[in-house]
Order: sequence, then C-alpha cells, then structure tokens
Amino acid sequence: MSIHHRGVKPALTSDSEALTKAPPAPAYLSSQAKAEWKRIMPQLIARQIITRADLAGIENYCSAAGAARQIAEIINAMPVPDLKLGGLQIRYMQTARQLAAEYGLTPTSRARIGSNATGDDDDDNPLAIT
Repeated sequence: MSIHHRGVKPALTSDSEALTKAPPAPAYLSSQAKAEWKRIMPQLIARQIITRADLAGIENYCSAAGAARQIAEIINAMPVPDLKLGGLQIRYMQTARQLAAEYGLTPTSRARIGSNATGDDDDDNPLAIT
C-alpha cells in the first residue's frame, strides 16, 4: 500500500544546531517588527527549532507582520478606509501567516510539532482490543 505525502508538511523537530539564545532584532526592522521578534523568539528558542540559517526567514516573517500592523494603524486613523491599503495589508497578513506556519507559530503547525512524540496510539483508540 502506498502512502501519499504530497501536500503534507513534515513534523518540526528539535535541531542539533538550534540556537540557545535569541539574537537581538535586526536594526533595520520597524518598531512593530521588532516587537514581533521579541514576542516570538523566546518560543522558538525554547522549542529548539531555529538555527542561524533560519534567521532570514524569521526576519521576513517579522517584517511582514510589522508591515500589516503599520498599515492597520494608518487605516484606523483614516475617516474612510483606503481600499488599496487594505489590499496591501491583506497581502502582508497572508505572507506573515505562511511564514508563521513554517516556524510553528500557528495552531496547526504547533500540532505538527507534537505529532512526533506519538508511537503506538492504541492507548488513545477507544476501539482497541486489550
């Protein structure tokens, strides 16, 4: 029997080269992006899934999330929302969500992290014969 894994992301696991301390946020990030960096880095370090090689992706995620927040602040200050800005905000939010999923920052991707720990699932199966 063949099992298809197309479209299924592999479970995230600890990396032997994982960072043990969060580096400071890059200076070029906006204040909103730096705030996101400071919010997520402790979680990523604790899960031991981020290496130096991943930092550019984390920077991109923080930039996209920060830009979405900046646009939200601008739109909220307007008497009538600008539809072009709204469209741009949606694109930044989509990009941030996609990048967040890569690093275990969404509920579904966090569930993938935990999916590695299971071995024999008979204990969880109410129909299992004991």
